[in-house]
Amino acid sequence: MTTLAIDQGTTSTRALLRTTDGRDEIICTLEHQQHYPQPGWVEHDPEELIENIRHCIETTLEQQAKISCIGIDNQGESCLAWDAESKRAISPVIVWQDSRTQAGIEKLKSLGAEDRILALSGLPLDAYFSASKLAWILQNIPAAKALHERGTLCLGTTDAFFLHRLTGRFISDITTASRTSLMDLQSGQWSPELCEIFGVPIDTLPEIVTTTGDFGTIQSATSSIPVTASVVDQQASLYGHGCRRKGDAKITFGTGAFALVVTGEKPYRSPKQGLLPTVAWQLENQTSVYALDGAVYNAGSAINWAKSLGLFDAFEQINQFPKAHAIERDLAFVPALSGLACPHWDRRAAGLWIGLALDTTAMDMMQSMLEGIAFRAAEVITAMNEFTPIAKTLSIDGGLSANPYFCQFLSDVLQRTVQVQTFPEITAIGTAVLAAAPVEHKSKQNQAGILYQPGKPLNQYIDKFKQAVERAKDWRS
Repeated sequence: MTTLAIDQGTTSTRALLRTTDGRDEIICTLEHQQHYPQPGWVEHDPEELIENIRHCIETTLEQQAKISCIGIDNQGESCLAWDAESKRAISPVIVWQDSRTQAGIEKLKSLGAEDRILALSGLPLDAYFSASKLAWILQNIPAAKALHERGTLCLGTTDAFFLHRLTGRFISDITTASRTSLMDLQSGQWSPELCEIFGVPIDTLPEIVTTTGDFGTIQSATSSIPVTASVVDQQASLYGHGCRRKGDAKITFGTGAFALVVTGEKPYRSPKQGLLPTVAWQLENQTSVYALDGAVYNAGSAINWAKSLGLFDAFEQINQFPKAHAIERDLAFVPALSGLACPHWDRRAAGLWIGLALDTTAMDMMQSMLEGIAFRAAEVITAMNEFTPIAKTLSIDGGLSANPYFCQFLSDVLQRTVQVQTFPEITAIGTAVLAAAPVEHKSKQNQAGILYQPGKPLNQYIDKFKQAVERAKDWRS
């Protein structure tokens, strides 16, 4: 059995081919443009994303004539609008990082809607999630209003758009739906009350289905290939890390840092810890498995931003540093360039360097940035551990997992073993394994990986970093 996983992420689309004996190979990677039309706005071109998916499929078929099935993972909270008849997008993809709806979020908070939204969806009232973005589209894009009046408006996350265009089915899997703030977490269906609160017509939303099953077929020039899995990228990563039991946890350090811990067959709510109950996966004809989610908005995006400013030229330059930890020298960086997510949930927080002096160098600043991302990730894991004890070894992947200084610092802060997966495409692997369900392939690459053992505890510096976080809060108007 040969499975193709399409990993449609925030910065790129890639195709991973997996065979029954566990061989995994990236066949195609295509980056797409990031658009920033206004401060706080982040957009993608939906047609570019669709073309990149198609290109990845066709490129794979040129090398592998027979593909048994396809799985697609998506960005989660990114969303758009399109015409049900033509299936053409009438809005850009509003990316999960986008904060244009913050004013609307504040208005809902002032009306006292936050507690009810949290009770039904399990999610805090935040611009991160799709609901306020979908409402914004209907309120601000004339074509959306016109299509709604005509009865042909489709609103949804990117997975629903991809599937509608590629297979003709207007559906969204339950993991993605659980990230919108419009799904009742208990029933696994759209909530009429939540849709009314946000102003999103429930009849414009796709049908919610399981993570694996029949998603229709994709027609290529030479083949008709069934799509058998659709899932949020971070849930796919959780599955790819081999997390199956309660307490198994992972962090993916990509554009942001995304931590998930498996909690079992019922959703756990932890508003005090700032963690989000979410659906981890629901296999066909089975009950849902749940997880707790905690995010750091800026990880790799902060590093790339610093590189664009010229603070360093090559990633090898920031793998090691000759000086003591930056936090020991009173230099700290709070990676709140897009605000603070778990456990603070403060979109008004701003990125902050504190402790700068005339002798501070660019390398000092980068050292503090890596430490700041590790400190923020540790905040999330600490919150999770207080709620549901997590396994002693934490599995990580993503770009920053290749940085030895970062990994060792994270292990020291957490006082846990950090396991770095040696094959980097864990998200795509998870998607491929789900697509092949119930035949779960074993991966030759996804073995023990590199292990970092905790060294000297950094407890006093954790407290110091917390002081820096407090100073970064509520800065933006």
